[in-house]
Amino acid sequence: MRFQGTDSYVATEDLKLAVNAAITLQRPLLIKGEPGTGKTMLAEEVARGLDMPLLQWHIKSTTKAQQGLYEYDAVSRLRDSQLGDERVKDIHNYIVRGVLWQAFESDQPVVLLIDEIDKADIEFPNDLLREIDRMEFYVYETRQLIRARHRPVVVITSNNEKELPDAFLRRCFFHYIKFPDRDTMQQIVDVHYPDIKKTLLSQALEAFFQIRDLPGLKKKPSTSELLDWLKLLLAEDIPPEALRSADNKAIIPPLHGALLKNEQDVHLFERLIFMARHNR
Repeated sequence: MRFQGTDSYVATEDLKLAVNAAITLQRPLLIKGEPGTGKTMLAEEVARGLDMPLLQWHIKSTTKAQQGLYEYDAVSRLRDSQLGDERVKDIHNYIVRGVLWQAFESDQPVVLLIDEIDKADIEFPNDLLREIDRMEFYVYETRQLIRARHRPVVVITSNNEKELPDAFLRRCFFHYIKFPDRDTMQQIVDVHYPDIKKTLLSQALEAFFQIRDLPGLKKKPSTSELLDWLKLLLAEDIPPEALRSADNKAIIPPLHGALLKNEQDVHLFERLIFMARHNR
């Protein structure tokens, strides 16, 4: 069982090596990187590449680790008891299985995505240590021990919003997705827009990386934002020459709202372009 990438996802050699190392070690793959660099999509493509089902657990600030295992719906049971429902006699009717339970009981190995784990409380990763390590947990209400039939391929993403506990990190194989260089970015674009004109792509990439290199930028545009921008350029039939001035100097590109997402960055970019014009 080895991940070799897919035709719809450009995986670098070091990324493929990291995925396969995590599979060999039977440890969760912890993926970090800038937002928009394809961390979540990686889990989807690993599932596709390995021909395995994908289960997703998208973490929020209010998410508790217990929710990934199971939840006991005591409110529904109380309501049903007041209504005389026969279901109340069996507590199993009020146990809601979480994503980890579903992964553990799957008839075949699955890819389990725990997305943006750093959004949750700092204790969240620690609360999952035993379950991820031993691949089992206990249901106290029904006195069941749930063991994984097959060890899932666990992919955990983080945007580095907060530090993760050392005990948790020790149990993971870590990989940081570097922002794609120009050649890799061109491969990514070719996958999504194979018929894009080379001159338009060349000028668009030039403008994109020029914006990313601006000093003081609050939020640098990501890969996903470049793809959105290219989609708009193609939809509006923007010519390549509209992305550069007649003397090949930088200009404010059309539809730049797809790349710059706050007013400070827009004003910074406009100011630098203005200064560049007047310093010729």
